[in-house]
Amino acid sequence: MDFKKKLSEVLGKNIPELNEEEILTMIEIPPNSEMGDFAFPCFRLAKVFRKAPNVIANDIAQNLDKEEFIKSVEAAGGYLNFFIDKQYFIKAVIEEVLLKKETYGSSLMGNGKNVIVEFSSPNIAKPFHIGHIRTTVIGNSLYKIYKFLGFNTIAINHLGDYGTQFGKLIVAFKNWGDEEEVKAKPIPTLLKLYVQFHEEAEKNPQLEDESREWFKKLEDGDEEAIKLWQWFREVSLDEFSRVYNMLNITFDSYAGESFYSDKMPGVVKTMEEKDILQKSNGADIVDLEEFGMPPALIRKRDGSTLYITRDLAAAIYRKETYDFYKNIYVVGSQQNLHFQQWKKILELMGYEWADDCVHVPFGMVSLEEGTMSTRKGRVVFLEDVLNKAVEQTREIINEKNPNIDNLDEIAAQVGIGAVVFQELSNNRIKDYTFTWDKVLNFEGETGPYVQYTHARASSVLRRAEINVDNNFKSELLVDDITLEVLKKVQQFPEVIKDAQRKNEPSIITRHIIDVAQAFNRFYHDHPILVEDEELKKARLTVVFVVKEVLSIGLGLLGIKAPERM
Repeated sequence: MDFKKKLSEVLGKNIPELNEEEILTMIEIPPNSEMGDFAFPCFRLAKVFRKAPNVIANDIAQNLDKEEFIKSVEAAGGYLNFFIDKQYFIKAVIEEVLLKKETYGSSLMGNGKNVIVEFSSPNIAKPFHIGHIRTTVIGNSLYKIYKFLGFNTIAINHLGDYGTQFGKLIVAFKNWGDEEEVKAKPIPTLLKLYVQFHEEAEKNPQLEDESREWFKKLEDGDEEAIKLWQWFREVSLDEFSRVYNMLNITFDSYAGESFYSDKMPGVVKTMEEKDILQKSNGADIVDLEEFGMPPALIRKRDGSTLYITRDLAAAIYRKETYDFYKNIYVVGSQQNLHFQQWKKILELMGYEWADDCVHVPFGMVSLEEGTMSTRKGRVVFLEDVLNKAVEQTREIINEKNPNIDNLDEIAAQVGIGAVVFQELSNNRIKDYTFTWDKVLNFEGETGPYVQYTHARASSVLRRAEINVDNNFKSELLVDDITLEVLKKVQQFPEVIKDAQRKNEPSIITRHIIDVAQAFNRFYHDHPILVEDEELKKARLTVVFVVKEVLSIGLGLLGIKAPERM
């Protein structure tokens, strides 16, 4: 039962000046339960009723028709504080989870709406490093959240498989490359060549001109350039797929920048027709000075295109192909200006759907020794991070539970889960410094803590050997500790919607930590497998609903929920 919605309906009868949707957004949860389960502030109504907020609160409290789920209503300091009948609340929450099980918190709100989530998008022929983890796991979580809420969600990996970097790589390979070495160790070898190119280009700037010529050849369909580029792409995708498999991430499309190469002339033509292109030193630009932004370079003097041109082509193609409701880009905050320029150009081109394109920025990852740099070869491979986390987890499990079945599977679920959870535990916009100690710390508010709580609940249910059902006595669960657990469970569906509205998976991460902590207090203070059958049955329902919420929450973050640990 959505108690906030029910309250908004009850209040709506007394406040016709506000619609139910407005009332719903105003209802709050007080900081402590002594002040009520829900609160409605009356300050906004002062101008409407021309009375003091505390007087309005008193008037509404006296005239309110109390429905059976409302135990009492109190007016205090301009607030209406609602106390929900405990047994009614307990029964409603537990019965809903028992009914919906793994779909608890899901919704049909997105029915018939297509949402594109573009994420990960590494550059081919370059390392899949720790800097890519944020776009990859934030994007994957948003994909799962939107899908859970009924949206038809499309995951796109917009591979960086085009641009002048490939001219550089072709020049480097032709000068210093070895085919067998690339086949044996694709990404480390291509990275070495890429670094070598920049070192040599500092001594011989002519190499930069050669690289631009080779990229132009690639754009013009030169056979040798295309053959080398395709090979670099294939070996890179093989390497990337290993990491995606470890993270259990799949994509509906790998259409990268190169996919739009034949669509860019049409985009440029539209811009010419709309009269928004200008010449500047032989190049084509869009002047955005009146919108407080520098000019956007669309086509270079030699006719080659840029990242922004390909992004414009991609957005138009996606609208024509998917008719999206939202087109979400999970890309670092360093690209804020790029997306502001790009969106403004879409608007100038006359596309009303430009507002449906959403940039979801996130903070940067740096190393303790400074910023990561592919050009200098200063990177930490993401695959190494995941493997190290799994290895360390295997050692910990071996120490604590040496006889466990499926050791390798559980070590992978917990080790990789720890890395992903840590990434999603803070607000996405925060910058942070990567340290091994932080990523591999399993103590405190971490993924392994939540996974262990889920495994503990699973263990209790296995040992109980009782089918949990609606036949339980809610009056046995009215103590404060149990109520606190069930309040967290009841808030979970709204938490998922809040995470979707704000494109912020950390809202779910924080909440399932709260659920796990509340449950562990309950577990510590309330023996569950007691002789009293009615009490045991009632407490097992609490264990079951917590297990479901933790499993769903971890799943929405892209993390497995082990039954045993």
